[in-house]
Amino acid sequence: MLQLNRFSLYAFTVFLSSALLMVLELSAGRLLAPYIGVSIYTWTSIIGVILAGLSLGNWLGGVWADKGAGEYISGLVLGLAGITSLSILLILTMIAPLLQSANLSLLSASFFYVLLMFFIPAILIGVVTPLLTTLSLRLNKRTGHVIGMMHALSALGSILGTFITGYWLIQYIGTQMVIALTALLLLLMSVPFLYLSSRKSLTAMLVIAIGVTAFTFSEKGFLNPCDKESQYFCIRIVNANQDVPYGKANAMVLDALLHGINHANEPDMLVSPYVHAMDELLHFHMQEHYTQGNYFFAGGGSYTHPRALRSQAPDANIIIAEIDPMVTRSAKERMFFSPDEFTILHSDARIALQQFEHQRFDAVIGDVFHDIALPYHLTTREYTAMIKQRLTADGIYVLNVVDAYPDPLLVKSIYKTLRSEFRHVHIWLNELPSQATRMTYVLSATHRDFPDNITAQHGFERRWHKMTNKLILSDTPLAELPLLTDDYVPVDRLVSRLITTKLGR
Repeated sequence: MLQLNRFSLYAFTVFLSSALLMVLELSAGRLLAPYIGVSIYTWTSIIGVILAGLSLGNWLGGVWADKGAGEYISGLVLGLAGITSLSILLILTMIAPLLQSANLSLLSASFFYVLLMFFIPAILIGVVTPLLTTLSLRLNKRTGHVIGMMHALSALGSILGTFITGYWLIQYIGTQMVIALTALLLLLMSVPFLYLSSRKSLTAMLVIAIGVTAFTFSEKGFLNPCDKESQYFCIRIVNANQDVPYGKANAMVLDALLHGINHANEPDMLVSPYVHAMDELLHFHMQEHYTQGNYFFAGGGSYTHPRALRSQAPDANIIIAEIDPMVTRSAKERMFFSPDEFTILHSDARIALQQFEHQRFDAVIGDVFHDIALPYHLTTREYTAMIKQRLTADGIYVLNVVDAYPDPLLVKSIYKTLRSEFRHVHIWLNELPSQATRMTYVLSATHRDFPDNITAQHGFERRWHKMTNKLILSDTPLAELPLLTDDYVPVDRLVSRLITTKLGR
């Protein structure tokens, strides 16, 4: 009976420790999002570093098992895994100011964040499975049965950790509490091993854990930088009074990106030049029909542009596809936005647009960028063809794109893709920068041409210029860049300079 109980303890520990490692891995992306955003490069750093730690831990566990390590080492490793997991929040408060001021590329910053916070816990948790598998073989001589079962339990634990973290834990209790709970469970798992083998070590572990917890509290490591955490974003609403000429304004920050600024009493005040440019392009193209048009917004976010449009066009039909209900709720609560004035679909923009097969829009507005990332499927020729089919004969598609300057490869590829469906495609800027930088471009796609310059008729005094030929005919030839399709859409490669150089910071 004692052997059976120990075997069950080993099996349960392997299962739960594997689940908790995946909890940490998924939490890493959300924990770091307010500092470095979210991209395939961020997740590559997270997955790569944690797998490296897990591999090293597996090797160490096997070596120690061959040298006779037993339950004491198992308990010690689990306790240290709990303490180092708890230390993640404390380490973040220490390294974030240093890495933010170090002027590193996003790729380098993401690697160092993950390495310093998650590598050691991954090593320690990695020790558990081979060590306890070896101990289980001393209780049960069916080698294949034991090894297969332990591998299966480890995989099932990883699956459970993935699903409960992504679907439930983060959005209901927050990232900081998820990490604290993970640390607590690891410490609790160490108790039965250390209680029988070394109560002094158990006491020392608990004292250290209490000390780390107290220090983390004093450094405000348990404070969540997000006002709300949804399945998609860390959402923050910050005061933006300093960004408007008068009155009160709030800004919405999604992960690391300032998404929009809304004035409390002036809904048509468009502070961000690129949003203002998109609205002025609609004004110029639609003329008097602007006030009564049919509009489809791909992306809501802070709802700055739809809100401004509604204030100027009370009779317009405005449909907005915003994938995150929590974003809409935050905009309603603190961004002076009234959802009842619009038709809002909490759905992916492409799926939402498919529903309107028999409806025609005068304008489709794309504002789906999330920091330097964007949904790939909203850049392709197939999506562009759908937009063209949903627009009236004289309709317009405007969108914003974050890219590097000079030689914006993604902007050029999107231009090339839009040109496959629209007669006139243009890239708009208020001026060309004097040095390499990250910037937001505005593109328009229609079957009717624009003049070379557009001067703002509403709001701030601004002027935008068609920079299409200057950008398209310089640096990388258009023929060398891909036409984006559902089958091939290398967005991250095209904006890699924003990740691998300091342009993205």
